[in-house]
Amino acid sequence: MFSGLSAFPLTPITASGFDEKGFSKIVQRIVAAEADSIGVLGSTGSYAYLTREQRKHIATLAVKHANNIPVMVCVGAVGTEQVLHLIDDAQMAGVSALLLPALSYQQLREDEVFALFDTVTRHTSLPVCVYDNPGTTHFAFSDALYARIAELPGVSSIKIPGLPEEPEKAAARVAQIRERLPAKTTLGISGDAFAGVGLNAGCEAWYSVCGGLFPRVAKEITEAAARGDRQQVTQLTERLAPLWQLFRKHGGSIRVIAAAAGVLGLTSGDCLPRPLLPLSAEHTAEIAAVINALGLE
Repeated sequence: MFSGLSAFPLTPITASGFDEKGFSKIVQRIVAAEADSIGVLGSTGSYAYLTREQRKHIATLAVKHANNIPVMVCVGAVGTEQVLHLIDDAQMAGVSALLLPALSYQQLREDEVFALFDTVTRHTSLPVCVYDNPGTTHFAFSDALYARIAELPGVSSIKIPGLPEEPEKAAARVAQIRERLPAKTTLGISGDAFAGVGLNAGCEAWYSVCGGLFPRVAKEITEAAARGDRQQVTQLTERLAPLWQLFRKHGGSIRVIAAAAGVLGLTSGDCLPRPLLPLSAEHTAEIAAVINALGLE
């Protein structure tokens, strides 16, 4: 499950709470596109804003609708005890893997992050994906820490952030990381604007926000990568540049994806947990125009 398209769906939250109907529609789109895995409660899944009970319910619902596609759930929390409780809930929900960020209030040291992963892998037999997302956690993994954590039993993949835009430099960076890792550990690119360069550089997986809402086009990209068709990967991802530009314009993907889900009629246009606010009508119209121009559905 740690290769190909791992689609990360939005968790729609309205004034009345979790939008179960909207979430189910989004997951069913992913299933119809035959994604290789589903990554729920990631950053676009708003895990940091939700209660333990909500997260358990969402994980259970995702497994229910996944139609045997493996479900990976984020178990990030500020305290290790909270993480372990979330793991227990995820196991009860029937998920296939865990996604673990180094989330904290105080700045973490590398030995503290290693201790977190060591504790988690001792607590569970589920495979673990390392979630390196310095934009939200404010902790950046070093290559040495990647290598140390990857030696732990059960650590099966690393979700890396962006790469250099130049193909040669991106390939060199992926090779640099990979030479420190055991063969059991795959690399997955995140930050959708880097999908093409990351897949062409040798990343086995795309941990994809785009795939969470527009899974068909994302699946087409990962299938081209699996065939070794680098030109097609480049063409397909460059075609989506207007979408990546919207992500950059609005400080990340979550507000754009939430607005897009509303445009598609999957959920309310206001489906972000507070204090996050929906985009303006003007910006939502711009997003609708990009969706129409790209033929996304």
